[in-house]
Amino acid sequence: MKKYLFTLIIVATTVSLEAQIDRSKQPEPGPAPKINLADPNTFEMNNGIKVMVVENRKLPRVRIQLTLDNSPVLEGEKAGVSSLMASMLGNGSTNIPKDEFNEEVDFLGASISFGAQSAFASCLSKYFPRILELMADAAINPNFTEEEFEKERAKLITGLKTQEKDVSEIAFRVQVALGYGKNNPNGEFITEETVNNVSLADVLQYYRKNFVPANAYLIIVGDVQFDEVKELVTQAFTPWTKAVPPSIAYAKPQDAQYTQINFVDVPNAVQSEVSVQNLIELQMKDEDYLPALIANQILGGGGEGRLFLNLREDKGYTYGSYSSIRNNKYGPTRFNAMAQVRNQVTDSSVVEILKEIDRIRKEPVSEKELANTKAKYSGRFVMALEDPETVAEYALNIETEGLPKDFYKTYLERIDAITIDQVQQAAQKYFSINNARVVVAGKGSEVLENLEKVTFNNKTVPVLYYDKYANSIEKPEYNTAIPEGTTATTVLENYIAAIGGREKLESVESYSLLAEAEMQGMKLELEMKKTSKDQFMQNVKVMGNSMSKQVLDGDKGYMMMQGQRKDLTEEEIVKVKEESAPFPELNYLTAGGISLEGIEPIGDKKAYKLKITDKKTAFYDVETGLKIQEVNVEEMQGQQVQQTMQLEDYKEVSGVKFPFRLKQTVGPQNFEFIVKEIKVNEGVSPADFE
Repeated sequence: MKKYLFTLIIVATTVSLEAQIDRSKQPEPGPAPKINLADPNTFEMNNGIKVMVVENRKLPRVRIQLTLDNSPVLEGEKAGVSSLMASMLGNGSTNIPKDEFNEEVDFLGASISFGAQSAFASCLSKYFPRILELMADAAINPNFTEEEFEKERAKLITGLKTQEKDVSEIAFRVQVALGYGKNNPNGEFITEETVNNVSLADVLQYYRKNFVPANAYLIIVGDVQFDEVKELVTQAFTPWTKAVPPSIAYAKPQDAQYTQINFVDVPNAVQSEVSVQNLIELQMKDEDYLPALIANQILGGGGEGRLFLNLREDKGYTYGSYSSIRNNKYGPTRFNAMAQVRNQVTDSSVVEILKEIDRIRKEPVSEKELANTKAKYSGRFVMALEDPETVAEYALNIETEGLPKDFYKTYLERIDAITIDQVQQAAQKYFSINNARVVVAGKGSEVLENLEKVTFNNKTVPVLYYDKYANSIEKPEYNTAIPEGTTATTVLENYIAAIGGREKLESVESYSLLAEAEMQGMKLELEMKKTSKDQFMQNVKVMGNSMSKQVLDGDKGYMMMQGQRKDLTEEEIVKVKEESAPFPELNYLTAGGISLEGIEPIGDKKAYKLKITDKKTAFYDVETGLKIQEVNVEEMQGQQVQQTMQLEDYKEVSGVKFPFRLKQTVGPQNFEFIVKEIKVNEGVSPADFE
């Protein structure tokens, strides 16, 4: 009976409490929690190194980080000297040869790496004393030899050559060069010429001047004891001679005088790189630092940002559009909003990005946007606190950025206190539309005509022209006259002759191809087989497992994606048949409807542009006759997606020339397939098309 009465009392109390709650109103948020952030143990060595130790015994591991907080260095005509120095650091020391050094690090299951102003190491705690000793030895007694220098210089030059046609690399180079100026450390860039200007003596001189302990911070995090660390660090780093790096003042970079488009013609671009940028002066210690971060997050910090929702979700112009705001205690830095967009909507994307920047300046953000963004920042902050390395990072920021000691302890409180007005004031201060530099890198023959018509706030936005190295140039000329007598038919005939001749091509009944590419560190394998009997098989494998497969056998076929099979529709069969012929150009000659659209630059070549269908275009080198690019436009999930294939490095197999390098771009994805094997009239059987 007592139990029954007790149950009634609980129910009645619950009902009474619920009756007092007004569920039509959102509960008031509680106060921001206090952050108890332990300070690391620290000490300073006589040569200037400041050491921070964070003890954490959850895992038997230790992480070591060396950071040199030096001002930027202008390398000028020897740009690349710091990169070469960084690549040579860590290759053993004057006490331990490179191979022995690397073998010991690997044997201990550790890692050691260097940058131009940094070094990192990670190891099990029981090997910490030895790894610290090896890292210090490599930093203080670098093994700079002529042999290693030549190897690293060759590698750097090879890397630069691979970037020559990379649209993203070209776009970034021009963005920073025009933003800061090429005579500023943040705006200069490395070229093959500047790398060839560097000698081993230059690397040694740079090291002695700049890789010094005066502004060095050594952060050690993990399963260690402070007293032991102090003894080991003192022993390992005392030989590092005390020295102060040079501090050089540079002319302050200036924003554009007026909003303008700076266009860079990249003929091989399959989409445009758009960046709307302006210079800002922002440091972590500034009062409006956090409001500026919040303003940027709302504008374009992620998938919930206004840029993303506008350009991707609403307009379908791009796979993503974002913005970024930076801080720098040494001088002006950049704010920019960017997107990679289809050629057809390059001009519209410029306008939409400018509109969103203008809107966040003029109109207060909504309470919902602000609340959601605060929650995101607070969540990130709290999650980061679970990582012991965060404590060290925060302590380093407090030291190097001149922050108050309670900067992170009061972080959540200050985020919570940010108002709509503060966000708008930060946007007005740091996001410019009156002095915006709109850098566009893209295929001028397709995008420039519309770019020159862009207007914003009832004003025409002028277009200035630059080359791939940010040098001012005249407007590119695209109207190359087609030689008299040249038609689509003659272009196709020249191509057929260039790869082997009609008789040779018609003797090819089948061929098979094997190629490989890299995708995020994984190996992609492409297997393709074709016959002259409307048979086609293409299988793409990732790490040996089939990712996608497409098969056609006459009037039937199917595709498989990750094990799921789907029969091809009649429309899809027609499309695959067009590609199934070993040499489609033989069919193009009799198909009709193919037109010669003009001559366009493709990379450093000029090519005849042939419109094959409404959705397919092919380009043939004016000089060699070889096909160097194909462009297909497909509809995917309601969006027009451009697929581009560049064909390079032609080699002869059984009397026919085939491209052995296939560069494919689909939306934001880029793949470079290197052909490993081609077989003509062998290696293909009916079983391949079952």
